[in-house]
Amino acid sequence: MRIPHDRVTVFRPRVPIKSDLRNSRMPSVFRVKARQATQGDIERPVFLVRDICAERKSRAFFDLGCSNWDLGLNEMRSRFFTISVLTALIVLLGSMLVACGRQVAELPAVEMRVVKDDLGREVRLPVKVTRAVSLAPSITEMVFAAGAGDRLVGVTSYCDFPAAAKNVQKVGDTQSPNIEAIIAVRPEVILVSTASQLEAFASALEGQSAAVVVLDIRGLGDVADRLRRLGQIFGSGERAELAAIDFENRVAAVERRQKPERPVRVLLQISEADLFTIGRDSFITELIDRAGGRSVTADIPGGYPKLSKETALVLDPEVIILSDSPDNLKPNDALKNSAAVRSGRVYRVNADILSRPGPRLAEALEQLATLFRKEPTGN
Repeated sequence: MRIPHDRVTVFRPRVPIKSDLRNSRMPSVFRVKARQATQGDIERPVFLVRDICAERKSRAFFDLGCSNWDLGLNEMRSRFFTISVLTALIVLLGSMLVACGRQVAELPAVEMRVVKDDLGREVRLPVKVTRAVSLAPSITEMVFAAGAGDRLVGVTSYCDFPAAAKNVQKVGDTQSPNIEAIIAVRPEVILVSTASQLEAFASALEGQSAAVVVLDIRGLGDVADRLRRLGQIFGSGERAELAAIDFENRVAAVERRQKPERPVRVLLQISEADLFTIGRDSFITELIDRAGGRSVTADIPGGYPKLSKETALVLDPEVIILSDSPDNLKPNDALKNSAAVRSGRVYRVNADILSRPGPRLAEALEQLATLFRKEPTGN
């Protein structure tokens, strides 16, 4: 039986096949012819394969001639198309890389400089610092005073002065800053107040472009100097110099006041319930001395020790300064018979201006100097 040339003609073999193909496990070979337009009849082998799936006893023909040639041609076309697409992509990516390279080459290099922080570390900073994070309220106040408050892109949740600091993105508190939040605001410099803060950042900020600068203020004399240094860091030297001069003039004005015949004995109470106070290493001890007083806890080691009630009774201060806060509204009961309580010389002073070693220490000094010269009022 003859069929069209795009199909095959099946001839029976010369020797009859006696075995039943349905029961045979081996394929039977036949001779087939496929007609081509110019070449006449061409013989190719065909396998007649018994379909063993689901006992359907159907037969399938696999033409190893025309069918495989058709599959090979399609595969060649597919491969050619794939190679063409890949070639086009490679050319496109190459062009993009060249363009990016040109753009990078055209970007000006950031000019850097080296500054020393209060730990003596040499820190590399951009010549023009435009993005900074402050991790201490005192430093935040100093940055604003130095004329660079607009460069702050992150501060702690305690940074509330001046009023503009409340609008800056918060990146955690002083003791537990949020490293991810800090990295997210992309600072060029991070200002910290203690070596312990630096240690916490050392590993977390490894590989980041932000530099860490430590500003460790230990007394009144450090404030004006750090204001000037911040002016150098941010390029706001004129504003910083004015702030530094104003601070120095206010301190000098207090020291020119007439001194009392002897310094009054002063106890600064930070917490009523636990009787925390200031010790030898606190900058507030110096503040009291320069205001005309003498801290009765000046010889106690540490910065902010906790007093026992027995010690408080022995100290018997003439003036008690309460660091004004909701948990520190009156003297501890251990001080109820002290000279300060009996004479009515118990005063409240804003906790922030006392505890933040920054520009407002001048205001704290002025207030203390005035309070120390007040006459006793009695109960």
